[in-house]
Amino acid sequence: MTEGRRERADATRNRRAILRATEELLASQPPEQVSMERIAAAAGVGKGTVFHRFGSRMGLMLALMQERALDLGEAVRTGPPPLGPGAPTRERVLAFLDAVVDMVARNKSLLAALGHAVTTTPHAHDDQPRGAHPVYQEWHTHLSALIAEQRPDLDADLVAHLLLGALQSDPVLRLLERGEGRRLADTLRELATGLLDRQS
Repeated sequence: MTEGRRERADATRNRRAILRATEELLASQPPEQVSMERIAAAAGVGKGTVFHRFGSRMGLMLALMQERALDLGEAVRTGPPPLGPGAPTRERVLAFLDAVVDMVARNKSLLAALGHAVTTTPHAHDDQPRGAHPVYQEWHTHLSALIAEQRPDLDADLVAHLLLGALQSDPVLRLLERGEGRRLADTLRELATGLLDRQS
């Protein structure tokens, strides 16, 4: 193996180890206690390696969230309906909201950690606002396009922000911690259907 290939293999292995360590720590510790130092120790790498690979705590949490979102993004693009192409627009909106709620419910500790990173990373609000990360952008683009297709008279961009933004709020995260994901999904469906079915 050449030196360059060995370095790439080492970088890939370190990345996976860091993400796995972060995931395991978030599953067992409050987000505010999951520091870069603890992640590095759990991954068996130096703290500098973590910063070199991800840039900041925010960058690390965003990378982990993107890893979690890959399957959902693939299902939206190429999966079977109603989440994937081929179903009526209304059904796709509701299926997508259900899938997002399910993902948020399974990853509430990660979302809480993202929120903590926003409030503790210097200049996070200027450089990487919570709503600007690639996962949120992809979700918003998909949802707003579907809403615009179903109800072209609505401000689809804003409606999509309102629906998705609610999932990042502290009261909703606390609700999910109590295991009330089904309640959230049902209520979000009611809100969405009220908008989608209303005659313009």
